[in-house]
Amino acid sequence: MHYDQSWMGYGIVGGWEAGALSALAGLLLFGLFHWVGRRSGWSYGPQIGWSFLLAMLLTVSGDLWDLFYFNYARLQSLQLLKAKLAQVHDPDGIGTRVLCELLGVTAGIYVGWLLCRRRHGDRRPD
Repeated sequence: MHYDQSWMGYGIVGGWEAGALSALAGLLLFGLFHWVGRRSGWSYGPQIGWSFLLAMLLTVSGDLWDLFYFNYARLQSLQLLKAKLAQVHDPDGIGTRVLCELLGVTAGIYVGWLLCRRRHGDRRPD
């Protein structure tokens, strides 16, 4: 799903911005699933898994699909390629943006996990 990326920069700057947005989404979703999971008796595994999956669907899926599409789709004409590229924000930096989004989701969930473990006093080694 694409979200409005018109405000983002280009290249590595746009990648950092997309990664920060993905990290925030991962952190908030982990907080939500941690809240639900503590009341339902879930361990950290389902909390991390569901928050990772949903954060990926919300923030990374559009750019990841574009990256896949431009590498493997059979674009029959130059006009079709131009039309598809015109719909993508910063097609030159799409790989950087996808990488930063993936790392951002992972970092956001990790920070949320650390905060929740510290808050609830769960200090046992896993």
